[in-house]
Amino acid sequence: MINIGIIGCGRIAQVRHIPEYDKNQDARIYGVYDINEKRAKEVAEKYHAIPYKSYEEMLADSAIDAVSICTANYSHCEISVKALTAGKHVLCEKPMAVTYEECQAMVEAAKKSGKYLMICQQERLLPVHMKAKELLQQGSIGKILSFRTNFRHSGPETWTIDQDKVWFFDKKSAAFGAMADLGIHKADLIHYLLDDTIKSAMAVTGALDKKNPDGTPISVDDNAICIYRTEKGILGTMEVSWTCYGQEDKSTVLYGTQGCLKINSDTKYPLILEKRSGERIYYNMDDYKGHRNGTGMVDTWIQCLKTKTPPEISGESSFESMKAVFAALESAEKGCLISVNNLEEKLDQ
Repeated sequence: MINIGIIGCGRIAQVRHIPEYDKNQDARIYGVYDINEKRAKEVAEKYHAIPYKSYEEMLADSAIDAVSICTANYSHCEISVKALTAGKHVLCEKPMAVTYEECQAMVEAAKKSGKYLMICQQERLLPVHMKAKELLQQGSIGKILSFRTNFRHSGPETWTIDQDKVWFFDKKSAAFGAMADLGIHKADLIHYLLDDTIKSAMAVTGALDKKNPDGTPISVDDNAICIYRTEKGILGTMEVSWTCYGQEDKSTVLYGTQGCLKINSDTKYPLILEKRSGERIYYNMDDYKGHRNGTGMVDTWIQCLKTKTPPEISGESSFESMKAVFAALESAEKGCLISVNNLEEKLDQ
């Protein structure tokens, strides 16, 4: 049995991490911590866990094997590094961290400790994306030329646990807005599907509609539009938004020399293969879902720990995706194309 500590008992912990651990026969929710002591005690009582008074107290407990970090973005690096140094395996929510240097520090801490660091980039684990990757590897649309990928919903205030105080809208707590909150999922998905990495970005961002309780615009972006180029020369666009007040849009379309692959662009069929010949193949995905526990993230994580297999969605892998986010944010700030390599060289100086 693998003993798990939950750091941060907000919405993402209560609807994803904790229920998925609770259903996994190889995991036990051993302890919890939250800055809201009352919330931590309620969660601890529900799952028969220990409510720690600080996350440092949790990390000092030798009974804890691994932790899930479900806190605000700004704290991911500090807690992750301390947890890894304390000899705990770490599953950290996205985005990985708020600066290039923090991402580096997390990767180095994992290497030094010999413990696993996995980031919650669960788009890779969705059956529709796994099937899409399989089709792409089979050459179903020929050489991939371009893509467009979107992630639009009505905003984090619609589901966060503290709706009167949305930390996602606060630059100090979140560091960035929709570009990183949603954009990191899509950048990582593109890396996964194409077996490629984004090498340059041009982007525009804006706080177009979301407001603070006093009516002032939020201090982070609620919309972003990006143009990407990958190492293989594939071109693509990404649009993310917290102001989509209609149906959520998580579509991705890949265009190749022999057709195109449409993911989540149709309400009936989550995956459609359109051949250059005019043939269309529809996938309803019912045969590919299997016996999944929620997002599959925790099951994948526990399997890595159980079998002592390094996670595919590692700190290094997620860092590569974060570089695309950092490049896009710098592009939006400076109004020009930003190369990931130039970003790395500048930060290494």
